[in-house]
Amino acid sequence: MKTGKQDTTLSEKDALQDLLDCEKLLMGYYAAALLEGSCKPFRKEILKNYTQNADTQFQVFEQMQSRGYYEVQPAAKMLIDQNTEKFSKVKKQIAVGQ
Repeated sequence: MKTGKQDTTLSEKDALQDLLDCEKLLMGYYAAALLEGSCKPFRKEILKNYTQNADTQFQVFEQMQSRGYYEVQPAAKMLIDQNTEKFSKVKKQIAVGQ
């Protein structure tokens, strides 16, 4: 069975989503490598790559957002305040336990 070009070509939206997913996956790999790295030169290189990857991921996100492919809903102030209070309590609990 033959497949035409149309059958194998991603739309712009799908291609950008795929790229964003890959960039996010790479962020996780770099984070794991950074946590597990045991020598400074290696960690320095991984951190550099992590930062570059974070910039690329954000550029892809901005492209998706500018094209209307990725809409972000602003968080309600009440929700932000609740989470800030919640994590402040956790931070205090951790500090007391140390």
